[in-house]
Amino acid sequence: MPLQSGDILRERYKISSFISRGGMGSIYLAEDLRLEGRQCAVKEVRLDPSLSEETLSQTRAQFMREATVLARMDHPNLPKVSDFFSEDTSDYLVMDYIPGEDLRTLMVEARQAGKFLPEADVLAWGAQIADALVYLHSQDPPILHRDIKPSNIKLTPGGVVKLVDFGLVKVLAAQEATITIVQGRGTALYTPLEQYGGDTGHTDVRSDVYAFGATLYHLLTNTAPLEARERYLDPDAMPPLRQHNPEISPRTDRAVLWAMNLHPEDRPQSVELFQEALLGRREPAGRSSGRLPAPSLADILSSGPERQLAWAAAALFILSLVATINH
Repeated sequence: MPLQSGDILRERYKISSFISRGGMGSIYLAEDLRLEGRQCAVKEVRLDPSLSEETLSQTRAQFMREATVLARMDHPNLPKVSDFFSEDTSDYLVMDYIPGEDLRTLMVEARQAGKFLPEADVLAWGAQIADALVYLHSQDPPILHRDIKPSNIKLTPGGVVKLVDFGLVKVLAAQEATITIVQGRGTALYTPLEQYGGDTGHTDVRSDVYAFGATLYHLLTNTAPLEARERYLDPDAMPPLRQHNPEISPRTDRAVLWAMNLHPEDRPQSVELFQEALLGRREPAGRSSGRLPAPSLADILSSGPERQLAWAAAALFILSLVATINH
């Protein structure tokens, strides 16, 4: 049963209202009964009740390890994780409640008014998001968000943006060198092609760079970016930003398209490089025509074995999708 208003968790967190539901669980607004007046966000992830005792124990142990990592994070553009625990068949993550509107809401309001969000505002927000991602990626091991999108970025009344909605991590393979905060593929509009393999796909910091670029594309143009799988089949299908909004500077247009290249090797290799290109401290690499080329066979064969497997998995996924549509 979903949590109801008035429910109390751990004899401390009294549920006030439902906030949102995502692929990895539900988020509720709660009152902290130990700290009068403090509101917090409680994320609940329900576990499959059919799990064996052994699997449930392993999953719980993994949750505790990863939640401990999140609780150590301290950055002004990230919500602070203050508590984590498990009850019955659910895991809970308690975070700061962030007031304000998310950027998707602000973008929709601008579109309904026949306007675009000001480029200067979007770039100022982008600089803060970049700072948060640099912080996450600099951890040891690096932390990937993997679900960057306008609705996961909130603007506080004080003008600070927060990258929110940390999900619960996947069970890591022993050889993996990253903690991945969001399980699964993320949100399709902002998901790079190499992430289409889900938890089997090989992702790294460049996957967050793609999602960050796709998020800025949407905010600056009022137009959702095409999914990577569609662009793989038709590299010319997605127009550059200035075709939607001629007021966008050529520099911003080039930087965002650089971040959205289908092949990870063609993107900025770090958020720092993307931030420099976006803010004018570095010229974006590659083509500036707006065309985002699909990787050639030579590109794929010249990449490492992990990247070859990732591209193969993505290609098979797309081919199976096309076959399904044709039938």
